[in-house]
Amino acid sequence: MTGSAAPRAEDARHMAHALSLAARGLGRVAPNPAVGCVIVARGRVVGRGWTQPGGRPHAETMALAQAGAAARGATAYVTLEPCAHHGRTPPCCDALIAAGVARVVCPLQDPDPRVSGRGFGRLRDAGVAVEIGLMAAEAEAAQVGFLTRLRRGRPHLTLKLGASLDGRIALASGESQWITGPEARAEAHLLRARSDAILVGSGAAVADDPALTCRLPGLEDRSPDPVVFDGRARLSPDTQLARTAAARRALLLHAPDADPVRVGALKAAGMTCAALPRGADGMLDLAEGLSLLGARGVTRAMCEGGGMLAAALLKADLVDELWWCAAGMALGAESRPGIGDLGLARLADAPRFTLVEHRRLGADVLCRWARAGA
Repeated sequence: MTGSAAPRAEDARHMAHALSLAARGLGRVAPNPAVGCVIVARGRVVGRGWTQPGGRPHAETMALAQAGAAARGATAYVTLEPCAHHGRTPPCCDALIAAGVARVVCPLQDPDPRVSGRGFGRLRDAGVAVEIGLMAAEAEAAQVGFLTRLRRGRPHLTLKLGASLDGRIALASGESQWITGPEARAEAHLLRARSDAILVGSGAAVADDPALTCRLPGLEDRSPDPVVFDGRARLSPDTQLARTAAARRALLLHAPDADPVRVGALKAAGMTCAALPRGADGMLDLAEGLSLLGARGVTRAMCEGGGMLAAALLKADLVDELWWCAAGMALGAESRPGIGDLGLARLADAPRFTLVEHRRLGADVLCRWARAGA
C-alpha cells in the first residue's frame, strides 16, 4: 500500500463495504466497471453509492449526493480509481475535489488509458491525500470482467457445468432435469444475474430450447444477453431465444457459408446475426467471437453448454474460470459428457486450473477453478 502506513482495521472495514456495494452493479453496468463508494466522516458513514444500471451515474456521484455537505473533510473509499475524463458526466475526481473530500482510499489504478493514474494525480494536485493498494486482490477479483476486456479485448469467461460425479450432463436420451438440486440451480441463476452475456452451442440451443433467463425472485430483469454459436444457423425462429431476441440483444454467430435464408429468418425474428471465420479445425473461430463480444461492451460472459462448445472453449484457452457443480449420482459412459472431445495426445497438453473455492450447495458440491497461473 502506498501513501500510508499499514492499513487500519477501520479502512479495511469500509473498503469491504464499498466492494459489497460494487457487486450490486454486476451484470447491469457494462462496459463500465461496477464500482462502489463509501464516504466516512468522523467514523460515521455519511454517503454510499454504486454504479447504476447502464453505467451512469457513477458510484462517487451517488455517494456524494447522499453525503451532501458532510463530505467536506471526509474519507472516500472507492473500489477503482475515480475517472478523470469527460463522458456523459464530468470526471468523478473533480466531483470529489469540489465536495471537499480530504482523503481517498482506493485499491486499484484504472488501466483505461483515459484514466490510468490521472484521477489520482488530479486528486493529489488538489491537496487530497490518496492511498492506493488496500484490498487490491479483492478489488481485482471484483473488477475481473472490466479488467479482462481492457487487457485482452474480450470478456472474462466462466464455464459453468452442472454434472454427475462422472462428469455427465444428460442421459443418452437427453433427459437432464434435474441432475443438480435447487440450491445449485439458484447459484447458477445468480451467476447469470452477474453476467453480461450467456453463451450456448447450437446443439444445446436446438435440443433444449432454453430461455437462458435469470429466474431468481427479484432478479428477473438481470437476464444476460444470449449468444448462440451456431455455424449452420440451425436455430429455429420459433425458439424461445429467437422469439425474445429483440428485447434481449440476442446474438447468433454463424459461419460465412451458413444458409442465408435461415440467417434472414432469424434476423427477421429480431436476432442480431454475425458471421465468424472458421479456424484451422473448420470450427467457428471462438477467439474472434469473444473479441466481437468485447467490442460490444461485454465484460463478463458465462457458458452453460453444451459439451462440444465447452471443449472448444477449453481447447482455445478461452476459459478463465470453471464452475463445476457435482451431484451425488453416476450416469455412466453411455450418457452425454459435460466436456466433449479435447483431442489430447499427451497429459501435459490438458487444460489446467487451480482450485479457488469448494463448498456445499444443498446435496451438491461446487468447485470453482481459475485458469492456472492467473
